[in-house]
Amino acid sequence: MIEILSPAELDRARATGALVASILRTVQERSTVGTNLLEIDRWTRAMIADAGAESCYVDYAPSFGRGPFGHYICTSVNDAVLHGKPHDYTLADGDLLTLDLAVSLDGIVADSAVSFVVGKTRPAESLALIEATERALDAGIAAAGPGARIGDLSHAIGSVLTDAGYTVNTEFGGHGVGSTMHQDPHIANTGRAGRGYTLRPGLLLAIEPWVMADTDELVTDADGWTLRSATGARTAHSEHTVAITEDGVEVLTLR
Repeated sequence: MIEILSPAELDRARATGALVASILRTVQERSTVGTNLLEIDRWTRAMIADAGAESCYVDYAPSFGRGPFGHYICTSVNDAVLHGKPHDYTLADGDLLTLDLAVSLDGIVADSAVSFVVGKTRPAESLALIEATERALDAGIAAAGPGARIGDLSHAIGSVLTDAGYTVNTEFGGHGVGSTMHQDPHIANTGRAGRGYTLRPGLLLAIEPWVMADTDELVTDADGWTLRSATGARTAHSEHTVAITEDGVEVLTLR
């Protein structure tokens, strides 16, 4: 399903995007050495409830997960890159943490993710991974707009990631959002320009480059959800929800 939002729905999407950005900013600021991932989940649950919003994750049970996710935010640490299930782990100096959050407010969803290093130790490999995904995200956003094709975004993202020396996994990528969290069109993190669905004003997209340092192979953790690099290498993931407008593209989840 591909949804095209009305102007009124787009205004609601802006409010959802601002909420997601605010929660992620607050959680990132609070996530320091000694923070437990379950604390992060509790903070997120409270902020979603205080805003009168709904979690897109707690009851989410797709075919690639094992049962309902059961938590309010994805917390992926070091070699975990996607769908990191909060558990009893205390953050250490130098950990690479990815926070991924999707909520629904007034019937419209926004989705965003940020990767950052915790504490004072700044491993060069981690910083390079984060920087590559952020540049790829910027490139994907720059390629979007009315009349662009999905392949234009995929090509722009993949060019940045491969030029940085990373291989790209295409099992998971960006996607449409709207009244639900995961919709068509799928946005692979590499691809050919000029191919795929033509973007129209009113379309919401979650654009999300992610990479692993030395592999493109994923393994699933024992929790049935958390996806890790097959080699144990570090990973990073950056994501924004954007709206296609008559004039171009608007980022809804800027922090």
